[in-house]
Amino acid sequence: MGGRGGDQEIDEVALLESPLIQSQDLEHDRDNDHHGTSSHSSVQRDKNRAIITGELKRQVWLSGPLIGVSMLQYCVQVISVMFVGHLGELPLSGASMATSFASVTGFSVLLGMGSALETLCGQAYGAKQYHMLGVYTQRAMLTLLCLSIPLAVIWLYTADILIAFGQDVEISMEAGTFNRWMMPSLFAYGLLQCLNRFLQTQNNVVPMTISSLVTASLHVVVCWVFIFKFGLGSRGAALANTISNWNNVILLAIYVKLSPSCVKTWTGFTNEALRDIVSFVKLAVPSAVMICFEYWSFEMVVLLSGLLPNPKLETSVLSISLNTCWMVYMVSVGLGGAISTRVSNELGAGRAAGARLALRVMIAIALTEGAIVGIGTILVCHVWGKLYSNEEEVIAYVARMMPLLALSDFLDGFQCVLSGSARGCGWQNLCAWINLGAYYVVAIPCAELFAFRFHLGGMGLWMGIICGLSVQVMALITVNACTNWDQEAKKAVDRVKAVRAHSDDEQEQS
Repeated sequence: MGGRGGDQEIDEVALLESPLIQSQDLEHDRDNDHHGTSSHSSVQRDKNRAIITGELKRQVWLSGPLIGVSMLQYCVQVISVMFVGHLGELPLSGASMATSFASVTGFSVLLGMGSALETLCGQAYGAKQYHMLGVYTQRAMLTLLCLSIPLAVIWLYTADILIAFGQDVEISMEAGTFNRWMMPSLFAYGLLQCLNRFLQTQNNVVPMTISSLVTASLHVVVCWVFIFKFGLGSRGAALANTISNWNNVILLAIYVKLSPSCVKTWTGFTNEALRDIVSFVKLAVPSAVMICFEYWSFEMVVLLSGLLPNPKLETSVLSISLNTCWMVYMVSVGLGGAISTRVSNELGAGRAAGARLALRVMIAIALTEGAIVGIGTILVCHVWGKLYSNEEEVIAYVARMMPLLALSDFLDGFQCVLSGSARGCGWQNLCAWINLGAYYVVAIPCAELFAFRFHLGGMGLWMGIICGLSVQVMALITVNACTNWDQEAKKAVDRVKAVRAHSDDEQEQS
C-alpha cells in the first residue's frame, strides 16, 4: 500500500503542473486511482487468504499422519494389556502396574530426551543444512542407548521398588516379571523416538504412519502367539512389546537407508556424531524434564486415588479417566509435533513471519479440535463407563467425571500446541520451569486440597489437574504473546551457523 500511495502522489503533482488539465479530469483520475487502490486491496486479501489456506493444508497433511503414528504406537501397549486381561485378575493388575511404572521410569524419559531433535533437526532442515539431521540423530541415538542402560537396571528392580513404596507384594512381583521381559524394548523405544523425529522434521511422515500401522497390526498376532500359543502368559505380552518396537525400528531404518528422500539428510554413520554430545544433552535434559513433569503428575493423581475412601471405586474411575485422557492426548501430540516442525523449519530458514503464521493457524486448529472433543466427551458421558465396567456405581461416577475430562482435554490440546511451538523455538528450559510450577506448585497441592480437605474424592483430584493445566496454558500464552519472532529467527539461524562453523573447523583440524 505504501508503494501505491507514492505513485498516487507523483501522478497528482504531474497533473497539477499541466495547465491543460481541467479540474474534472483531475477528479476523474482521482476516482480511477481510488478504484485501483480498492482493486489492489482485494488482490492483497486474496493473496493473504491463499497463504493462510496453504499453511492450513500443510499443517493438516502433517498433523494427520502424526496423530495416526501417536495412536498406533500407543496401541501397542494397550493391545498387550487387553490380551493379558484374559489371563485373570492378577496378570492384568501386574501388567497394568508394570506399564505405568515403565512409562514413568523409562518411556517418558526417552520420549523427552528425543524431543530435543525437534529443535535441532527442525531448524537445521529449515536452514538447508541437511547433513546435520543425520549427525544430530546419530548423536541422539548414542545418548539414548547409553541412557537406556541405567533405566534398564531400574526396571530390573521393579518389584523391589514397588514393594518399598507399599504396593501389594503379589502384584509387584507380577509387574517385576513383566518389566524384566520388556527390558530390551527400552533400547528400541529410544531409537524409535530418534527416527520418528528425524523423519518428522523433514515433513516426511507417511512412512512413519505405514510402519506404525504394520507394527500395530502384526502386534495382535505376535501377542496371540506368545501369550496363548507358546503359553508364556504375561511374559509373552512383554516380549511381544519388545518385538513390535524393534520391528518398527527396523522398518524405519530400512526406509531411511534405502529411500531417495533421505539421501541428503542421512549420509551414513560419521565420527562427527561423537563430538559435542554435551550440547545435545544440555537441550535434551530440559526436554525430558519438561515432558516428565507433566506425565508424572497424571500418574501421581492415580496413586493418590488409592488413599481415598472406597479406593477400589476411586482408582477404577481415575484409571478409566486417565486412559480416556491419554487416548485424546494422542491427537494433541500429533498437533504439537506438527507445529513444532513448522515453527522450527521456518525459524531455521530465517522466516519469522512464517513461524508466527504457522502458530496462529495451529491455534485455530487446536481450538476447533478441542471444542469438538469436548462436546463429544459430554455427549457420551452416560455411555462411556459401560465400555469399561458393568457396575452401575462405576458407570454413574464416570458420567459425573466426563465434563471435567472434556475441560481438561480442551486445555491439554491447547497446551500441547503451545508446548510444540516452544520446542520448535528451543525453549525447553523455560517450559520445564513452567511445568514444574503448574503441576507441582499448583496442580498436585490443589488436587490434595479438593480431594481430601473438601472431600470431593476423585473429582477433586481431577480438578487439581485442571488448575495446573490452566496455569500452564496461561503461562505459555503469555510467553508466545511476548515473543519477538524476528529475534527468535535470528537465534535459530545463528545456532545453525555456529554448529556448521564448529563442524568445519573440526574437519580442517582433522
